[in-house]
Amino acid sequence: MQTSRKGIAIAGNIIVDIVNIIDKYPDKNMLANISASTPAVGGCVSNTIIDIAKIDPDMHLTAIGKVGNDDNGKFVVSQMEKYGIDTSCIIKDNSSQTACTYVMSEKTSGERTFFYAGGANNSFTAEDVNIDALDCKIFHAGYILLLDGLDAPDAEYGTKMAKLLHDVAEKGIKTSIDVVSEDGDRFREKVIPALKQVDYAIMNEIECCKVSGLEPRNPDGSINTENIKKTMELFFEYGVREKVIIHCAEAGYSLGKDGNFVAVPSLKLPKGYIKGSVGAGDAYCAASLYGIYKGYDDTRILEFASAAAACNLSVADSISGMRTKDEVMKLCELYERQTL
Repeated sequence: MQTSRKGIAIAGNIIVDIVNIIDKYPDKNMLANISASTPAVGGCVSNTIIDIAKIDPDMHLTAIGKVGNDDNGKFVVSQMEKYGIDTSCIIKDNSSQTACTYVMSEKTSGERTFFYAGGANNSFTAEDVNIDALDCKIFHAGYILLLDGLDAPDAEYGTKMAKLLHDVAEKGIKTSIDVVSEDGDRFREKVIPALKQVDYAIMNEIECCKVSGLEPRNPDGSINTENIKKTMELFFEYGVREKVIIHCAEAGYSLGKDGNFVAVPSLKLPKGYIKGSVGAGDAYCAASLYGIYKGYDDTRILEFASAAAACNLSVADSISGMRTKDEVMKLCELYERQTL
């Protein structure tokens, strides 16, 4: 086991979002006009790792994944390299295109529709990760349910993702996961095997409760804290070793292996502050990972993560709202917190 490991590695989805501004969403067989088309980074790896780099430019960060040998791949890798992130573990695949989400955003309403092409993400497998060469204290993987190669079954560990996490942990590296939100019944099948192999699980209230089968919200739409806590306790029964962090619009929750449960309400943001929510979950995850790495206590982790998510909400894209750690914490002084 190496004792000099440093930094955080983020592995999994690398996506380019092509944001198209359209006049209206068309009926079937009809036409809509695109007035602007802009590329932006997306996916767990790109969003989360750039956020951490902006929080702390001195952090040692490694991006792991697969892109196509195409313009979109060059774009997303160059965006990470701009922040000093090590991209040497990103594979350039000549046989597939970089994963892409075509975002259709209506000019007047702001409502968005998404069309996703998995591309190189679909063929990213455990064999693409050189575990022996990893130089990190924390290995974070996401998104489960959006990585065909790693979501595939494994006879011994349940999924290929679970086996990868097991093998990484065997090297003395802390492991962590995030999940993508989707409709369907795959959560228990794909997420539970991974929970058996991780130190940290970070996701939103919808995703965690898709695993437990409990309702994350009350009939009036308010958050059901009791069910969130029960779900977090269940995650430890499944095998999580150290900490579960769940976030939602109203609050963040942390449960440690010692049974310490903490809830921190979200910041009360002024009217007009929120410009978009793309990447808010990744921002929360990035700040949580940073807080864990730096040894913050549970309350400070959640305070810091909620402020980081608030930074993200101030802009329309997924990364440009993030600030340095000191600037992030200033938001905690600037705004009050909601009441749970």
